[in-house]
Amino acid sequence: MGLLDAVNGLLNGAAGGGQNDLMALASQLLDSNAPGGGLGGLVQQFEQGGLGQVIGSWISNGQNLPISAEQLQSVLGGHPALAGLLQQAQGPQGQAMLGQLAQLLPELVNRMTPQGQLPATPAEAPDLGSLLGGLSGLLKG
Repeated sequence: MGLLDAVNGLLNGAAGGGQNDLMALASQLLDSNAPGGGLGGLVQQFEQGGLGQVIGSWISNGQNLPISAEQLQSVLGGHPALAGLLQQAQGPQGQAMLGQLAQLLPELVNRMTPQGQLPATPAEAPDLGSLLGGLSGLLKG
């Protein structure tokens, strides 16, 4: 699934502040300065949760393996940012947001690793703000 498909999913599925919440969550999950260790920490969580092959496909230059909302919650349910968001958006709204994140996260990780490997240092990673800003621009227009 491409970035535009993920954007369409966001536009069709998110209501009110959901899009902003989703962007903030993605930023917190991938920002190396945020709790959880950014992209490296995310990889670690996926590996510990038995989904290392899935996130590995997002990093590599091959096709991204899909992830379900349930798998994402099982791997990241303890992450402070996701736990807080799911506590606010309970029931169907929380599940919808997880589904949207499951569409968005593979593309964001893929774009953060254009060389097919994790950046050696945070300074070598593409600017997360620019990636999310570009996506935000697509969402508004």
